[in-house]
Amino acid sequence: MESKTFIKICKEKVAEYFNSKKDKTDTTEDLTADDVFVVWYCKTLQNNKALLSTPVSDGMYYEITFNGDNQEMYFDAYKKWDNICSTFLVV
Repeated sequence: MESKTFIKICKEKVAEYFNSKKDKTDTTEDLTADDVFVVWYCKTLQNNKALLSTPVSDGMYYEITFNGDNQEMYFDAYKKWDNICSTFLVV
């Protein structure tokens, strides 16, 4: 799949997912594909992968993978729970 097409589809899918899952009492307006941004993207051979986020401060990020061999797209939604810094002594 062409990179530009993949990114367009990803942004649409994330906006669609967010709008369908947001809390009904949430005052956040519905997102559009233009609100979604790409954090990281890679195309290797026939496969594509992107990490995406939104300006909503809900701790969510999204990973979408396109498997070119099977013509399948996988959508994962994650929420960051912790960011803990640990110091390790290297000997």
